Amino acid sequence: MKNLLILLLVLPAWAMAAETEYIVVIKNHVFEPAEITIPAGKKIKLQVDNQDATPEEFESHELNREKVIPGKTKASIFIGPLKSGRYPFFGEFNAKTAQGVIIAE
Repeated sequence: MKNLLILLLVLPAWAMAAETEYIVVIKNHVFEPAEITIPAGKKIKLQVDNQDATPEEFESHELNREKVIPGKTKASIFIGPLKSGRYPFFGEFNAKTAQGVIIAE
């Protein structure tokens, strides 16, 4: 019983540590990097750092994600696990310049 309790206490910390983080910066209404390669079948944390003074909306129909990120702030977006493929995303407020893709392999 004691071992089970220890396992239940340690397991959530282990699961969070197994999560991989990727960083995308919004600067001058452009995502940098515009292409991110992640491992297929794994949940990841996408840290979006909006360095512009204006808000931007991270949006992806393929990822089923939509999040407004106010200017000069950061946001975390959890993605996956994904099948192998290409998953485009864009900035709703600056769709002509703020475009990118997540590639799961």
